[in-house]
Amino acid sequence: MSAWETVIGLEIHAQLATRSKIFSGSATAYGAPPNAQANLVDLGYPGVLPVLNAEVVRMAVKLGLAINGRIAPRSVFARKNYFYPDLPKGYQISQYELPIVANGALDIELEDGGKKRIGITRAHLEEDAGKSLHEGLPGVTGIDLNRAGTPLVEIVSEPDLRSAREAVAYMKKVHTLVRYLEICDGNMQEGSFRCDANVSVRKIGAQEFGTRAEIKNLNSFRYIERAINFEVGRQIELIEAGGKVVQETRLYDPDKGETRSMRSKEEANDYRYFPDPDLLPVVLEEKFIASVRASLPELPDQKAARFVSQYTLSGYDAAVLTASRELADYYESVVREVPQEPKLAANWVMGELAAALNKENLEVAAGKMPAARLAGLLARIMDQTISGKIAKEVFEAMWSDGASADAVIAHKGLRQITDTAAIERVIDEVMAQSPGQLADYRAGKDKLFGFFVGQVMKATGGKANPAQVNELLLRKLRG
Repeated sequence: MSAWETVIGLEIHAQLATRSKIFSGSATAYGAPPNAQANLVDLGYPGVLPVLNAEVVRMAVKLGLAINGRIAPRSVFARKNYFYPDLPKGYQISQYELPIVANGALDIELEDGGKKRIGITRAHLEEDAGKSLHEGLPGVTGIDLNRAGTPLVEIVSEPDLRSAREAVAYMKKVHTLVRYLEICDGNMQEGSFRCDANVSVRKIGAQEFGTRAEIKNLNSFRYIERAINFEVGRQIELIEAGGKVVQETRLYDPDKGETRSMRSKEEANDYRYFPDPDLLPVVLEEKFIASVRASLPELPDQKAARFVSQYTLSGYDAAVLTASRELADYYESVVREVPQEPKLAANWVMGELAAALNKENLEVAAGKMPAARLAGLLARIMDQTISGKIAKEVFEAMWSDGASADAVIAHKGLRQITDTAAIERVIDEVMAQSPGQLADYRAGKDKLFGFFVGQVMKATGGKANPAQVNELLLRKLRG
């Protein structure tokens, strides 16, 4: 057993899904040519003034209510001063002493099936910086200021996470939540959802935290887990060798699978925070907060609990189906068509459908396999037109051709054989062709029952009703 305990806190940056920036009218659309979406406010020209985007405030309050946080009746924007090529003003507008949201929490599911509450210290609004570009620019650095001024909400957890797995579970929970709330698209490849991980280790039983290193700009669940595990190993090895962990900012190199030093870690006073003189405090009336609360959708935990009670699903199934709002909505659309079999619908949505989506790297199924079409396949299983095994073959044809279950079944002649007399004739033929196995079975070798089932199914091309085959075989084999 390890003598060391890992302590992790995450700072998640979620890009808010507004059409314009936090303090200017510039567009936030992804993929524009460099510097095509940066106006005079974003560029920090003298004499220009920032104007707060009201939708950004509404989205932040929405998040705060969803994590049961305290919504500040008065919050303040500050200037965070540092000098970097992609920060044209020489400071970043953020919130420091008075954030818009404080003291929230989220529950995560642990690998052993238990739950753990992760505290959220604060969620504050800020603007993003630009981006430094190096690829294809030998010897120089390019600056793209399209992202400068893009609205972010930074969600800062308490140091309550004790493993890389817990950190990933927490980040996935936040990712699901912001997408349910429709305040962030969660696109990690485009930088819309990323995090910095503060990692330290301490002896088990110690009360004081160890010196932490911050791993910057992690934008993949896989990289988060690998980066944290590497950093934990690095710190333990360093301490056990007699060294000391220094407080610093590090980057994760996915090609080498390691973190490397970037710069010494700054403290808050290094940034010389002070209230932004160009922006008034944000004052929220209770009437506004109540209106945002009324607009909240059914949240993931609430939906999962309802799925358990309404559809008698397991907690695991409910958690999988509610991992995204789109998947949950799709599942309920299927169940509305086949309300008597919610578990069968869950199995197919989580099984064949999810596998097909993953194979083609798709997130939603409605375009490729509308819910009503999948429900049509389930209806044919339920009325025993086809078996569950044949249904998988039908599903593949439906997925590739866009046809209905009935059309595929008719075209391929896959209708299940349920005629008792027809099945009995096949059983008689199989028994007549297998006298040795028949004798052995009747002599007590019960395992041969599977052989006879297989032979009957083979002879019928897999179309015989399995339940009828089992029942009739058992009766006939006993003589």
